[in-house]
Amino acid sequence: MTPIYEDNHIIIVAKQPGEIVQGDKTGDKPLSDTIKEYLKEKYNKPGNVFCGVVHRIDRPVAGLVVFAKTSKALSRLNEMLRKNEIHKTYYAMVEGIMEKDEETLENYAYSHGGMNKSFVCDKNHPDAKKCILHYKTIARGDRYSILEINLITGRKHQIRLQLSNIGHPIKGDLKYGARRSNPDGGISLLAKKIDFIHPVSKLPIHAELPPTPEMQKLLS
Repeated sequence: MTPIYEDNHIIIVAKQPGEIVQGDKTGDKPLSDTIKEYLKEKYNKPGNVFCGVVHRIDRPVAGLVVFAKTSKALSRLNEMLRKNEIHKTYYAMVEGIMEKDEETLENYAYSHGGMNKSFVCDKNHPDAKKCILHYKTIARGDRYSILEINLITGRKHQIRLQLSNIGHPIKGDLKYGARRSNPDGGISLLAKKIDFIHPVSKLPIHAELPPTPEMQKLLS
């Protein structure tokens, strides 16, 4: 694991498909533990090392994840996240050829914990939460399209659900209607860019990953 960005207060890393951001019932080693080990070794720190989880991305998704190295940074980043002051841009490779060049999708959805899945619902559903995203179609192929997505809200499985709901599930995402799985078990969704104002220095922070190889083929 090589950080994409690191300073005294934050660290940004690239998560691989299949990795979990923080511990869950699977008992698999989370990325937060890997980062703690990295910090302990790099700075030769005795005892416990602080690594605060700011946000998560789904297990089958790859891309940028921000962690806090100090409690001060964590509390401020959490507040920024709540105010939508951390801007994330995703690339998604979806099944089918998109008709529209861009569109804003608005739905209400609820999360079913037992199934670990979200569903579109009526706004009067007791657990309904509003989901909004904006996409631009940046490439079209014979069978797939690539979208650049900006999240306006951050709900569980939101991108996966909303794209599936318009008939364009993400490649490899069997849970939300894809025809077949990807060889690596992940889905073709990449948390590509992240932009925010540093919680302590107040300087603008920008981190970005290149498109995945399969996306690059369609983009080139």
